[in-house]
Amino acid sequence: MKEYKTLIVTCALPYANANLHLGHILEHIQADIWVRFQKMQGNKCYFICADDTHGTPIMLKAQELNITPEELTTQIYKSHVEDIKAFDISFDHYYTTNSPESKELVYDIYNKLKTNNKIATRNIHQLYDEEKQMFLPDRYIKGTCPKCKAEEQYGDNCEVCGTFYSPTDLIDYYSVISGTKPVIKKSEHYFFKLSECGDFLDNWLNRNNRLQQEAINKMHEWLSSGLQDWDISRDKPYFGFLIPGTTDKYFYVWLDAPIGYMGSLLNFCKQNNLDFQQLWNDPQTEIYHFFGKDVLYFHALFWPAVLKYSGYNTPTSLFAHGFLTLNGQKMSKSRKTFINAKHLIESKIPTNLFRYYIGSKLTSKVEDIDFSLDDFVFKVNSELVGKFVNIAARSSSFMDKLFNNKTATTIKDTSLLNRISSQESEIAEHYTNREYARALRLIMSLVDEVNIYVDNIKPWALAKDPQQLELLHEVCSILINAFRLITIYLKPVTPQLALDIEKYLNIKELQWSDVHSLLLDHNINKYTHLITRIDTKMTENLMNLAQNEVTLQTTATEATSNEITPSSQYEPIADIIDYDDFSKLDLRIAKIVNAQYVEGADKLLQLTLDIGCETRNVFAGIKSAYDPATLVGKHTVMVANLAPRKMKFGLSQGMVLAASFDDKNSGVYILEPHDGAKPGMRVK
Repeated sequence: MKEYKTLIVTCALPYANANLHLGHILEHIQADIWVRFQKMQGNKCYFICADDTHGTPIMLKAQELNITPEELTTQIYKSHVEDIKAFDISFDHYYTTNSPESKELVYDIYNKLKTNNKIATRNIHQLYDEEKQMFLPDRYIKGTCPKCKAEEQYGDNCEVCGTFYSPTDLIDYYSVISGTKPVIKKSEHYFFKLSECGDFLDNWLNRNNRLQQEAINKMHEWLSSGLQDWDISRDKPYFGFLIPGTTDKYFYVWLDAPIGYMGSLLNFCKQNNLDFQQLWNDPQTEIYHFFGKDVLYFHALFWPAVLKYSGYNTPTSLFAHGFLTLNGQKMSKSRKTFINAKHLIESKIPTNLFRYYIGSKLTSKVEDIDFSLDDFVFKVNSELVGKFVNIAARSSSFMDKLFNNKTATTIKDTSLLNRISSQESEIAEHYTNREYARALRLIMSLVDEVNIYVDNIKPWALAKDPQQLELLHEVCSILINAFRLITIYLKPVTPQLALDIEKYLNIKELQWSDVHSLLLDHNINKYTHLITRIDTKMTENLMNLAQNEVTLQTTATEATSNEITPSSQYEPIADIIDYDDFSKLDLRIAKIVNAQYVEGADKLLQLTLDIGCETRNVFAGIKSAYDPATLVGKHTVMVANLAPRKMKFGLSQGMVLAASFDDKNSGVYILEPHDGAKPGMRVK
């Protein structure tokens, strides 16, 4: 008899200061596919998540809106739940970290760590914003990385080279809230003694496939360089849980956020008369976390160590994933290519089709996934519409007109159906290993085999011969059964489509074990439309929704955004000029036909620009913002009648237009015209 498992599965907690974006949805889809497959297998799986509701960004955004943090997080929670439902994410429980259950567990874990001598207090010197009268969290400090010299890096680690450091190690650091340079003040803080956990973590990470190999390699880099004690406290003002025995010290959000997994599960257990302690700490319970590579350090080092030394079971495995890019580029608010979940919903693109596309890209590796709009349209229309659903469409008219929508009593030739069912174990293995791209390739190869079978046997020809109706009935019954078997395989990825197919086939909810049975002498329903073909107008609408998004908000509320801009960076408007002055500028659309680094130059890239009638060589100070390979093929705007400038690297024959906040080096963004602009066109 099969032995079923008990699993606890979580996604990283979305931060409750903004709408969900497609990066969140990617992670939720990855986890949801795995959970749905586990449940189809008969395993008991508790799929848990919550909003991450504490921290300085929440506090500041609430102040900006003149509401309480609780009111803000309640509004965001409703929005998140709507989006999660729209993408068919099947959480058993979605909760909040600002809950009595989370508080209970935070205090329990803290007290146990304290008893086990894993908590220390010491005075630290911390950056203080005198204008805002508050100590600054690391993510509210920016400057230049002390190691790789990358500009605009946060106060805890460099997103370019991965180095972790103290905020005061940054070069030319400043407060992202006020734009001023903070001063250093002394404050007593509480620390988790992570430095004492190296041996445990080294052993823990190297057992039982805890983490993908590329992620483990990164962990060993951090372990080998020596772990530092973890600051788990923040000073007042702060939105969070007070540290017991204090009046002005709060638990840092990254202590109580992962405990929020447990708090959500505890609330679920209370509602369903389950024993939380027994469930979490049962040796047979398997615990899995899905999260992005940007929070790998917290999940793979800090979190298991906190659990270990507070007496709780540590995770069975950690599943890190990469980021979602759009058409090969990082989604960007400044470029208006930052897509929220609501944008895709409002574009009328069926979310199940997005699930399929993302599933077809996902592997077990920690690698970025690209959402290519053209590829999305082609793949969905070709595979799901043109091939898979077409199986039912090719047999439905015959079933309805000739056989009263009832399958044959027997099927003599089951070779095709046996071939499909024989792939069950391999497809199951791919799902288990989170190799969804491999699973879907194999499934689609079976779809191709079914369509080849139809083309070879030609049911439309059989329908013309009264002597072949019995064979035609068997053929149509084979197609209906093949359609059902493949639906079982696709169900974890496209649950709504599977539900519609279950209704069409007049069957109960499909389970994985159903792959070993057939529908014989069975009444199905009249065929109706099952899927919507994607139109390029839908993807155009999607991008229009993203571009039209209102992005005006106080930048201090977006601690995780790369577009945070202190108000003091805005330059005053230049002196008024008349039209004649402006008309002297000859601005032209230019196509970047080549881009390369300039040897010996800190800021320059060398661009070759096609302006229709000729090509120009231009040196542009955009090295910090762009990989030259990503610029080739793009269009931009250049000043074509600027006098050539002789530089030590060569002759620069113009200037490209770019936007930046010069005084803080907050990034450089070249101007890109809309589609339809051609090289040589004059900008007027």
